[in-house]
Formats: sequence, C-alpha cells, structure tokens
Amino acid sequence: MKSVKSTDSHQDKNSYKAWVLFMLLVVYIFNFIDRQIIGILAVPIQAELALSDTQLSLMGGIAFALFYTVLGIPIAWLADRKNRTWIITIALMIWCAMTALCGLAQNFVQLFLARLGVGVGEAGGVAPSYSLISDYFPSNQRSRALGIYAFAIPIGSALGMLIGGVLTNLIGWRLTFIVVGILGLAIAPLFKLTVKEPKRGRYDSTTSDVTAVPFSSIIQILKTKKSFWFLSLGGASASMMTYGLLFWFPSFLVRSFNAELVTFFSWLPSFMLPTDPSPVLFVSYFYGLILLVGGIAGIWLGAVVSDKLGETDKTIYGRAPAYSFIATIPFFLIGILSNSLIIVFFSFMIIQALSFVMMGPLVSSLQHIVGPNMRATTSAIALFINNLVGIGLGNLLIGILSDVLSAQFAEEALRYSIASGVIFYIFAAILFLYAARNLESDWQD
Repeated sequence: MKSVKSTDSHQDKNSYKAWVLFMLLVVYIFNFIDRQIIGILAVPIQAELALSDTQLSLMGGIAFALFYTVLGIPIAWLADRKNRTWIITIALMIWCAMTALCGLAQNFVQLFLARLGVGVGEAGGVAPSYSLISDYFPSNQRSRALGIYAFAIPIGSALGMLIGGVLTNLIGWRLTFIVVGILGLAIAPLFKLTVKEPKRGRYDSTTSDVTAVPFSSIIQILKTKKSFWFLSLGGASASMMTYGLLFWFPSFLVRSFNAELVTFFSWLPSFMLPTDPSPVLFVSYFYGLILLVGGIAGIWLGAVVSDKLGETDKTIYGRAPAYSFIATIPFFLIGILSNSLIIVFFSFMIIQALSFVMMGPLVSSLQHIVGPNMRATTSAIALFINNLVGIGLGNLLIGILSDVLSAQFAEEALRYSIASGVIFYIFAAILFLYAARNLESDWQD
C-alpha cells in the first residue's frame, strides 16, 4: 500500500502533471508533423512523380484516414483496459518509422502504402492520450489541459510546414521524410521511461465504475447520448474544411501567389533566404505563421471560455464552437477570393483562430458525457467519425473539384474549389448548436 500511495502522491504533484502534459504534447506534435508534412511536400512530390490533384488528395486523405480511423476504435478499446503509456509508445514508433519509409517511395502506390502505415501508427496516439489526461487532471481543469494538448495541432502543423519547407529546400523531400521520422523515433524511449500509468478514474466520483465495459454496451450507452452524435458530426463537418486547407492551402499559394510570396518576405534576413529559394520555402513561412499564431490563440480561447462558463452552463461547450464557425464565414470568403496576399494572410489567421475554438470544448465534452471506463473508446468512435469524414473526404472533394474546374479556371481552379468548402463550416455550426441543447442532460460529473 505504501508504494501505491507514494506513486499517487508523485502523480498529484503539479510539476509532474506538467511534465506528463508536456510529453503528451510533444508526442502529439510529432503526430501532426508526420500527418501534415505531406501538405507542404505535395508540391515537389507532384512535380517528381507526375501526380494529378485527385491522386494527391487520395495520398493525403484516404491513404492516411483509412487505417487511422478503422484501427483507432479497437486500439482505444484496448486502452480502456490495458497500459495506455505502452500503447502510445508503440504507436509513436510505428508512425515515425513509416514516415521515414515515405522518403524511399518511388511511385504513387509505394507512397500510398507508406502513408497507410503512418495511419496505422497514429491510430494509437490520440484517444489513449485523452484518457490519460482525464486521469491526471480533475474535471474543472480538463478543458484547459486538453486545450494545451490540442496546441499540438497548430504547433505540429506549423512545424510540419516550416520543417518541410526548409529541409526540402536544403536536402529534398525524400530526406525530409527520413529526418522527421528518425527525430520522432528518438522521443519514444524518453516518453515511456518518464510517463507513468495513473489510476483510472481517480479524479471522478467515488461511485464511478472503472471496470471494463463491453464494446456493444458502450454503443448502447452512446445511442442515448444525442450530444455525442451532434458533437462528432459537427467536428467532422468542420474537419472537412480544416484538413482540406492543411493539405491544399500550400498548393493554392504556389499556384495563385508565387511571385507575390517573394515580395511578401523581402524583409527577411539573408540567412533565412538562401541563394535560390524554392516557392515551397516561402509557403512554409507564410502558412506556418498562420497555423501557429491563429491556432494557439483559438484553442486557448475555446478552452478558457468553456472551463469558466461551463461550470454553470454546459451548453457553452456547444455554443462557443458554433458561434465561432459562423464568424469564420465572412473572413473565409474575403480571404480566399482576394488577390492581395496581405488580406489572405490576416483573413486566414483569424479563420484559423475561430475554427480552432472548437478543440477544447469538443474534446472535454466527450470526456464528460461517459464514465472513466469508456473514455478512450468513446473518443476513438468520435475520432472515427471525425477523421474518416474530415481527412478522408475533405482533401478528396477539394482535389476532385479542382480537377473538374481546371479546364475553365486553369491555375485558379483550386481557389474556387477551396471557396466552396465554406458550406462545411455552416453545417458544423448547426450541428454544434443542436449538441448544445442536449449537453446538460447528457453530462456526467
């Protein structure tokens, strides 16, 4: 008993909690670097392998989402029963190794299969991490803790853009994949040695059941939780645009603003501008800054608002994302249709912030509408819906529409294809408002 109490006491220390959250954040950053780096590398990959926009979207969407979504549920089911830190460590090693293998691909099929492998590994990263955080932080701190964890999305996406752009300019896209994969592998031993498995449900009420629940029973419980389905479908609708932008926005900038990008960054110091910089380098600076600043601001805003106001009004967990998506619409249309790179920059920084308000409230809600013995599985089912639709269809629909419009609009086809995606933010807002109406009755303290 003494050793158990000693372990619990150590895990209750704020300094150790901060370290655990930091390590989970680092792992999730690599998750998003490896997931999204394909967006910035799409330009040189398309040039070398002679791929169409549809092929690119398949490689960046379905190739990743297929196994990522399907395997996420059984892995999360395992995480509700077994050691979550081991599951995350093994997942990290698999997806980083497969990222490195992407650099060895010689054709579309080989690259497609390597991206499938990245999806296999990343299937074991996020849902177990959500569950771990819920056992390291009490209810009134979870939205902020999960919000900090979600910082990995803009940080990882921005680093994917920046690292991808800089390294591609220096060593080419193949070696870039290999270097990034090896860096992620180096994190795995440190994570496993320093992050301990906490007692499941230790911050929940003493009556909370932490025994394993059959998958069929979880489905039956979720059938009664209307807010779960509205939250999941709302997140999926928003992700169609979010992931579509992450993949296609760099290509849009190269096609529509190639010359303007050079002028836009003429103020940079000489060490950041090599003798013969590629367009990809300027895109990585431009979009990386949008992702980093806008994403962090939006996630933190959503997390703080939901933690503060959510103590007395659970509907805020649905209403805050809904209002934010509605607010993106004018900025989205102004930004994507503008011929001014400055207007594009500031419009999409605001869009990035508003669209990421969703993260803290959404993830926190999913942890609170079920008990501690089914959180990982519930999160994985939500991620299944979110990512299969968001990653799988968002990239693909934009790519197909761009190919269809290319005969009429040539290089500008991608601009109008992306512009049509604003409807997904409208659907997301409606679904989150419906979720808000059911959160009070579905909530479990």
